Amino acid sequence: MKVSMSSFLISQKPVLKKIVGILSENYKYVSILGTDTKGKLYNVQRTGIDLTDSHWCERGFVVRIHNGVNFSEFSFNEINENSLNNIVDEIHLNMAKTLESLKNASITVNSYDLIEETLIKKQFLGEVTTLPSTLTSKEKIEKMCFIRDSALSYSNLLVDFRVAYHEVHVSKIFISNNKELEQSYIWSEGYLISIVRRDDNTKYAHASFSGLKAVELLDEMKNGIKKIVATSIKLLDARSVIPGEYEVICSPEISGLIAHEAFGHGVEMDMFVKKRAKALEYIGKSVASELVTMHDGAAAARNMSSYLFDDEGVLGTDTIVIEKGILKTGISDILSALKLGTKPTGNGKRESFERKAYARMTNTFFTAGNDTLEDMIASIKYGYILDGTMSGMEDPKNWGIQCMILKGSEIKDGKLTGEIVSPVIMTGYVPDVLKSISMLSETVELSGSGACGKGYKEFVKVSDGGPYIKAKVRLG
Repeated sequence: MKVSMSSFLISQKPVLKKIVGILSENYKYVSILGTDTKGKLYNVQRTGIDLTDSHWCERGFVVRIHNGVNFSEFSFNEINENSLNNIVDEIHLNMAKTLESLKNASITVNSYDLIEETLIKKQFLGEVTTLPSTLTSKEKIEKMCFIRDSALSYSNLLVDFRVAYHEVHVSKIFISNNKELEQSYIWSEGYLISIVRRDDNTKYAHASFSGLKAVELLDEMKNGIKKIVATSIKLLDARSVIPGEYEVICSPEISGLIAHEAFGHGVEMDMFVKKRAKALEYIGKSVASELVTMHDGAAAARNMSSYLFDDEGVLGTDTIVIEKGILKTGISDILSALKLGTKPTGNGKRESFERKAYARMTNTFFTAGNDTLEDMIASIKYGYILDGTMSGMEDPKNWGIQCMILKGSEIKDGKLTGEIVSPVIMTGYVPDVLKSISMLSETVELSGSGACGKGYKEFVKVSDGGPYIKAKVRLG
């Protein structure tokens, strides 16, 4: 079923076009991004039910203007024919103050050329199997309660089973003198969390579900109940890993974590401008095994961060970051591209209309290989299959990586033993980890639950993934 465009944004288009036209009489570049995002977050657990508005909800506009030196931005959330002149006057006043402060600045101020745009008029409307409006909140909660109750019936070791479902409808428009863009799509994410206890030993396991989907995600989540309960019970007998270097097989979820942390943040090109990314020194050089190719881009896959255009009005692309082990390029917002003299990749994303656009990841993933999971397991003398993302962080300046992983399933003499270790910390120097990749499975899986921060803030939706990969890493 087709997703509908925001009626609010459609009604505001004539006024927005007038603002662009009036401001363009004084400034050589003017654009407006309009956003209308709405959604609900549902939580069900043993002790109760919770329903709130999504924390991604927003409605407002941001104007970007070239002030003759660089770019200024102004955000507002209310506009109509009556307030149009007041908004324009306020922008003129703020622009005068900005230019005066730039003129009197005691530090070197970055300058930017004009953004060059070709004439484009496009619209994208997403599709889902079941629109959120076709089910009431009560019906969605009933489905979630069924999942919870089904899980609790599996074992008396469960002290709780939590179900979360989050649906968000995103609508955006972008208007400048040369561009008129519209997009509207729905994404959803869900979590199953199984909590078990034996004596004084308490463990939990989680599974995530996500995609450019809506209520149909709840039906997918039903199929994950038994596995997540079994995993949590298995964790009660998990032992600690003996620190050392191991051959491992990373599940698609962990492959995505590596792609995200190792060469996602590290190739965001605003870090190139600031000389804070080691990747800048390695463009055109080998950074990974010849088996490794990595993509990023809104057009590279269909997942949580797929869109027609980014928050700067640049059409989404499919960027090959690494090709057969060679680092080819980074991913950029439009201002970083202007400063570096490169073509923008459509990766300029804002946490909200009130926040700055940064170079951010979209769909980041390793491509598939030709190996089977069975052959990969058989090739390992002693090691683990790593699965279950808990957290990750990286150091773009020095290429260190650290990933917190829920569990490792033991492999001995080419066979799974049934023993597991938990939790597992995987560390390493990024090129060493990627150059050690020796096998990749035949299929790619992406996941987009949660959010990604720029440093410690500026959260946006992304997805990442890949095939199963065999590599050599340090575990602790």
